[in-house]
Amino acid sequence: MAVDKQENQDVVAVILEDHRTMEDLFRRMRSVEEDRAGALAKLSALLIAHGEAEESEVYGGLKRFKDVDNEEVEHGTEEHAEGNEALLALLEVSEVGSDEWDARLEDLVKAVSHHLDEEERTILNGARENVPDERRAELGAAFLRERQRQLEADCGSIGNVRAVVRG
Repeated sequence: MAVDKQENQDVVAVILEDHRTMEDLFRRMRSVEEDRAGALAKLSALLIAHGEAEESEVYGGLKRFKDVDNEEVEHGTEEHAEGNEALLALLEVSEVGSDEWDARLEDLVKAVSHHLDEEERTILNGARENVPDERRAELGAAFLRERQRQLEADCGSIGNVRAVVRG
């Protein structure tokens, strides 16, 4: 059986790659020379798929390991909710590039950037240092499968983002 390249990816590396993509999308959304609406659509899908996959496939698996901070894992879930609420507020602004859109974009950038920084310093560093390579690869494969399933289900649509936010 051929092994998909994604099946061998460390969950920490995969998550970090998504974080860098989100930061790039934020830069594009701030630039008047870019397709800001297109960047928002990509960010919306990635942010929802990433958060849902972390919560369903990664966070629970990490809580079993010594020196992975369980409170930080639970706090990560809370921060996903905050980011999703800020995303929905931005998606609900009809005019891309308006003052309201720019203000809500900055709220979203602030919420998500805070989460990325905190998650990288606490949860991911703990996982890199304390979770065996084989288990990180298993978590990475599960994360990627769930993230792909979410993306194929149009998880970034405003209707789905509303459903995620409202539980």
